[in-house]
Amino acid sequence: MVELVPEHKHHALPLRVYLGVAGALMVLTVITVAVSYVDFGGWNVVVALLIAGFKASLVALYFMHLLYDNKLYMFIFLSAVAFLVILIVFTMFDTVQRGRLDEIKDKPIKQQAEIYEKLKTDSLDVEHEGDSGH
Repeated sequence: MVELVPEHKHHALPLRVYLGVAGALMVLTVITVAVSYVDFGGWNVVVALLIAGFKASLVALYFMHLLYDNKLYMFIFLSAVAFLVILIVFTMFDTVQRGRLDEIKDKPIKQQAEIYEKLKTDSLDVEHEGDSGH
């Protein structure tokens, strides 16, 4: 009988490898917290995502055994990560541009609209309230 799926060999890693990876994850967590107190300007999110991505790769490679398993699983995992990176990059393009909307350059359609009169009277009331306190 022909085997469709080759026999899966379990790959047991030494305990020191697991402890080393766990230690690296702890160190990276401390680095993540330390970096959160540093102002990199617009690069804060990028630095945080790079550290988080490195930690996720350690978990996937060693704790999920992708490093020693069928390379098809690694390809599927990396394809999903690449798709996630593309989505995050496009989202960041959108969020960076949100504060740069064009100002309204045209005049209001109706100069004497009630809303403008209401805004004027409210601002005058606030000014008069400030004067009464002196």
